[in-house]
Amino acid sequence: MTKKKIGVYVCHCGGNISDYVDIEKVKEAVKDEANVYLLKNTLFACSDSSQKEMVADIQTNELDAIVVASCSPKLHVPTFRGVAQRAGMNPYNYVQVNIREQGSWAHSDNPKGATEKAILLVKAGIARAAESEALTSSKIPAANVVAVIGAGVGGMRSAIALADMGTEVYLIEKEKNVGGHVANFGSLFTTDKMGYELSANLLSEVKKRENIKLFTNAEIVEKKGSIGNFDIQVKVDNDVLPLHVGAFVVNTGFDSYQPQQGEYGFGEQTNVITLPEFKKLIDNSSERLIFNGKAIKKVAYIYCVGSRQNDEGDNKYCSRYCCTAAIHASVQVNKKFKDVTNLHFNRGIRTYGKQELLYEESSKNGDIYLQFSLDSIPEITQKGGKTFVKVKDILSAGKEVETEADLVVLVTGMVPRENSKLASQLKIPVGRDNFFNEIHMKLRPVETVIDGVLIAGTCQSPKNILETMNSSMAAAAKINSVLTKGEMTLDPTLAKINPSQCTWCGKCAEACPFDAIIQTEFDGRIVAKINEANCKGCGMCTPVCPTDAIDLAGFTNAQIEGMIDALAE
Repeated sequence: MTKKKIGVYVCHCGGNISDYVDIEKVKEAVKDEANVYLLKNTLFACSDSSQKEMVADIQTNELDAIVVASCSPKLHVPTFRGVAQRAGMNPYNYVQVNIREQGSWAHSDNPKGATEKAILLVKAGIARAAESEALTSSKIPAANVVAVIGAGVGGMRSAIALADMGTEVYLIEKEKNVGGHVANFGSLFTTDKMGYELSANLLSEVKKRENIKLFTNAEIVEKKGSIGNFDIQVKVDNDVLPLHVGAFVVNTGFDSYQPQQGEYGFGEQTNVITLPEFKKLIDNSSERLIFNGKAIKKVAYIYCVGSRQNDEGDNKYCSRYCCTAAIHASVQVNKKFKDVTNLHFNRGIRTYGKQELLYEESSKNGDIYLQFSLDSIPEITQKGGKTFVKVKDILSAGKEVETEADLVVLVTGMVPRENSKLASQLKIPVGRDNFFNEIHMKLRPVETVIDGVLIAGTCQSPKNILETMNSSMAAAAKINSVLTKGEMTLDPTLAKINPSQCTWCGKCAEACPFDAIIQTEFDGRIVAKINEANCKGCGMCTPVCPTDAIDLAGFTNAQIEGMIDALAE
């Protein structure tokens, strides 16, 4: 193999690295490493001036590879691959070495140790660069067709947004009717528009678009393929339809928490109901608020039922919308009925943003707020045919308060839907709270680790309607930007199989979490083959192969062995 000319850049990161790692010692230690042709330190490797300097160095010195010792690859791999590309170097001949998160930050209490570790990491990076190969991305055709699963308000919003961007959409709803929970809602905050009106308006917009096909009473029964080219079977009533799609937007919604028998008297006392039931009661009542033939004069709302719990197996998350929904219901009661007292037994009101205005309105209406802690929850008792609520009120220095209530409303939150079949079909990761998991809630909030499978709305976490709409449109925009080109560029850092060495034992297929390994025929025998569209380059298959038939581009056995040797010095 021809000796490579490698350029090495060690970054100060404005002191984030150089305050703890002795940059000059690092340079001195690696200057005589084989293949090192150019060695520099830089204040900020990612700055425009440093990037321009790197481009000039590569071109002037005809470098074959570069090593950048700075921060996490998660931050600047695209940056420095771009530098290599602009200089005419193959971008996969660049190696990132993390001496900040894995060096200076991790060992800020031990600068000597941080420096020694940085030296070894840079040497390992040089060894990897010496064995690096020029890799070329491949392209595959991609169908600009999306299956939106779930036709609630979020799913319909995704479908409309996609259709308006020129994408063909299959909108697949499991139930007979569209709209989800919102279709059964009455007045909504902040517009006081009816939930069923919002649902009907979205359905009307769906029907106007010829590139949206709506299927109700439908569900996916089979899925094959990968991003850009999925083949699915959809059962609609008693028929099964074959469809070809490029991606999925999963927007299957939530379920309301159902209190257990006896929880705050639920199921045992007839005047203990859930918030969704109470909202229907408000909508269906005219001049007087009547429940079970009795006029309601005092309503007690018990907050955080089924949310923000500490016991094992309980829901520890906040459902975000419940405080607002309960207060909105009490405001509707005050507007619609006279002489009704609202008592809010809460654990701290969470009406964020503009919803705080609703809390102010409720307070001005004379609603009473009592705050309790999780270790001293309200007690619901019956005395002489009457219902009483007793609590230690934090806002009154822990004073015990007991009050009569004609109706007790349990403010229930959101729980994830039972979606295990769909999660298995699409391989969507599920979190400990049983909601679907995105890659990163801030940086990649609608993407999953499965390319071509996006999530939105309340199937990934509790959200209000506005947040559901926003995430639904974000998912639509994200996947449209991928499919609208008609083709996809695949990252070349994928597993590669040498069919001459493969005996098809199946161990690699068992280890692969992405269904990227399939069977094929080679010289009259069955061997393994990589589905490049599915492969993530995770390397799970490489170590389990008993015949060393699998190598990982960008992390070949030669590269890994060279890095180990460097680290073992």
